[in-house]
Amino acid sequence: MGINEIPVLSGGFAPVEREISIPLTDIEGEVPKNLNGMYVRNGPNRKFEAPGRYHWFDGDGMLHAVRFDHGKVSYQNRWVETDSLREEMHAGSALWQGIKDPPRKDRPDMPIKNTSNTDVKFYAGHLVSMWYLGGAVYKVRPDDLSTVGKLDVDERLKGLPLSAHSKVDERTGEFLFFAYGKQSPYMHYGVMDRFGKLQTFMPVQLPGPRLPHDMAITPNYTILHDLPLFYDMDAFAAGRHKLKFHHTLPSRFAVVPRHGTPEQIRWFEAKPAYMYHVSNSWEEDDGQGGTEIVMTGTPFRLPRDWHGNIEADKFPKMPANLEHDFLFYEWRFNLRTGETKERVIDDIVNQEFPVINSWMQGYKTRYSWNVLMARSNRAEDPRFCGFVRYDLEQNTCTSYHAGIDKWFSEAPFAPIDNWKNEDDGYLVGFMWDDEKKQSYVTIFDARDITKGPVCKIRLPQRVPNGFHATWVSAERLARGY
Repeated sequence: MGINEIPVLSGGFAPVEREISIPLTDIEGEVPKNLNGMYVRNGPNRKFEAPGRYHWFDGDGMLHAVRFDHGKVSYQNRWVETDSLREEMHAGSALWQGIKDPPRKDRPDMPIKNTSNTDVKFYAGHLVSMWYLGGAVYKVRPDDLSTVGKLDVDERLKGLPLSAHSKVDERTGEFLFFAYGKQSPYMHYGVMDRFGKLQTFMPVQLPGPRLPHDMAITPNYTILHDLPLFYDMDAFAAGRHKLKFHHTLPSRFAVVPRHGTPEQIRWFEAKPAYMYHVSNSWEEDDGQGGTEIVMTGTPFRLPRDWHGNIEADKFPKMPANLEHDFLFYEWRFNLRTGETKERVIDDIVNQEFPVINSWMQGYKTRYSWNVLMARSNRAEDPRFCGFVRYDLEQNTCTSYHAGIDKWFSEAPFAPIDNWKNEDDGYLVGFMWDDEKKQSYVTIFDARDITKGPVCKIRLPQRVPNGFHATWVSAERLARGY
């Protein structure tokens, strides 16, 4: 198969070669004057062609930033210059293959290249870029997207692969993370303050190596995941990496006091599931003097046969082939009784990459804005085809998509200046129009996405389809956390 025949290396997925910084002036509609700050999205953008089989997750991280200043808009893109990318730039060629091929046995320090292509957050005055398999976190200057280097960490964290979906608490400036690996205890949890000092650090003992992706936080607790999609342990013992869905095992969730100790960890069991992304989590009174932790997210819809039985052998192939079919779901963990309650919020709309008003992270939210996902009959054909606005109070949703030839990026909620209501703001993101072969910045009114973009801004070059994004308000940029 040639490079142009690989779906995730062609069309809107193909990498770009130029780093540019340019004002944006080709505008349809009006840029809101009360939208001030920067939108930044991470994603794969392979610099050097490598032999072997390519997976969408293999590309080198590239940040794409759109800055808003009282109606003026500019765009910039730059690679995240990881240690591994710098090695390849020095060599002038690829030195690693992708995740579909064997890891490098001669590089125990980095058998798989940390591409830092997955998520991006604003922490301690810098953008921080992270990788889905866990690894060093890279610091990037918000003013010019230059890579400063690795995030400085406490000696106790040296060599630990920090998770891609570490959380930043906007109210305290803290950086909350988990790290996971293949040796006991298999997971660690920690919190750094807004200046980078490690405040809390502890082992989280798991039964074996696992593949958690996300976590959740409330003001007082952190929720960590032990989900039953992980290695086939027989193959693992033989040195092979083969995933298996252990459908007879429950999902397990650790509720950890934010600044607690290992002895305070409470484990809750739920139905077997696998989930990439949390929408939000918060604390509620259970009505009997206890506390209930509520967590919402978008787990996979598990494949089942005609009798309703989980097709455990089929499921691991879905995430491997980028087959996306998701539910919107809720779990409740009662700290008084130790019981778990769970329910499907929505099994009709296929939705993922949930975002909220991030100032409300950890507090009860009414709204979640999720990416509308297309169900595809072709492997490696992920399509982010629009948006869903879910109202948890009304238990209803509205959606928007503009046809099968539009591909949207995750669009974080961007609050207006001096916002008061939870949904006072916009969704800001990228959109690739495959018919016009053109990329745009799109701005939606978060209160009513059904009307489509209130503003579309034409970009001078294509932005490859990618992963996670963040909004950093002008106020946060000014205060530094």
